[in-house]
Amino acid sequence: MHAGLLIIMLCAVAYAMCAKRLSSTVVTAPMLFIGLGYVLSISGVMQQQHTEELLHIVAEVALIILLFVDATQIDFVALRRQHVWPQRMLLIGLPLSVLIGTLVAMLLYPDWSIFAVALLAAILAPTDAALGQAVVSNRSVPIEERRTLAVESGLNDGLALPVVLFFSCTLATMEGEHESNFLIFTAQQLILGPIIGGLVGWLGANAMVRAAEQGYTEPLYEGVAAIALAIGAYIAASMAGGNGFIAAFVGGLAFGYILKDRVKYVYEFAESEGQILIWASFLLLGLALLPQALHQLNLPMLLLILISLFVVRPLAIWLSLIGTDTKPLTRLFFGWFGPRGLATALFALLIVGDINDAYADAVLAVAINAVWISALLHGVSAAPGAQWYARRVSRGEQT
Repeated sequence: MHAGLLIIMLCAVAYAMCAKRLSSTVVTAPMLFIGLGYVLSISGVMQQQHTEELLHIVAEVALIILLFVDATQIDFVALRRQHVWPQRMLLIGLPLSVLIGTLVAMLLYPDWSIFAVALLAAILAPTDAALGQAVVSNRSVPIEERRTLAVESGLNDGLALPVVLFFSCTLATMEGEHESNFLIFTAQQLILGPIIGGLVGWLGANAMVRAAEQGYTEPLYEGVAAIALAIGAYIAASMAGGNGFIAAFVGGLAFGYILKDRVKYVYEFAESEGQILIWASFLLLGLALLPQALHQLNLPMLLLILISLFVVRPLAIWLSLIGTDTKPLTRLFFGWFGPRGLATALFALLIVGDINDAYADAVLAVAINAVWISALLHGVSAAPGAQWYARRVSRGEQT
């Protein structure tokens, strides 16, 4: 165990020392740490005992902080003026992804219940802000494209969660597990989450501004407060029956709107802490779940994942943006850069205990295999793809 921890620390230090140089290459942190976790697992250097429970906690906290921090950096005024793209992708593209994904899954898993294949499609629908950072943070990509992807990845997992839980609850009800009032649940998730998150972010930001003006605080403690606000928004919304992930993102929007550029170090502090958790999440995923998921990987599962990445998402986004001022190249860019990551893994972990064992193992295996395949494909294409798109846009080659 100690040897494994030492290896992890050395790898983290080595990556941190080369992170700036690696950011312009095809090597990303999720790729490296998933691979490291897998190697430590199959080599026997570290044991898998209790790692799945730890993964659940760490990944959840990492996703909360990442959503909050990403939202703080969004220009809310500009977003209100140019909101059509992310709105279409969320309200039309996301449902289309679930619908098209369900049809594909029905062909590949003909013996499964319609609600089971729909559950698979819903789990594969949300995109990941962590895996998309290489594109969103690339300043050569136009700001509107980067803002659109940041908003979509920030909100779509919160919007997808009620759909995932609906199909999970329906599947469990058919199997005689339990019943759930989905309409009330959905209303609570989509209404209470944003309200509570926005309130927490607004109150926290105003309190921080006044404390800073009075000289009551320092940058170090303000960074801690930002992380606490992100987690607090999640907890408060969850306690009230709202969606915690949406609350964290909307809380970050309110927080960033109030603070603007006055305390940039708050963002930098929270973002650095979030990176550690993200690295740990992918490491634990590779350590705890990847060996078994790879063992279960078969042709139908691989086809479902690849079709989801190469066909389902791009087609859904293309259709959702018809009628807007997006050019064909921009639609393709948005369609491809929708990686699967922490949300997909978390959703699968959330529901596998509630559904029949006949589906549970396969659903979890699909999710985990989708994450590592997406981390590899999107990681390899992120830097060169973003640079290629930026060059084409700068030359006006959008048709």
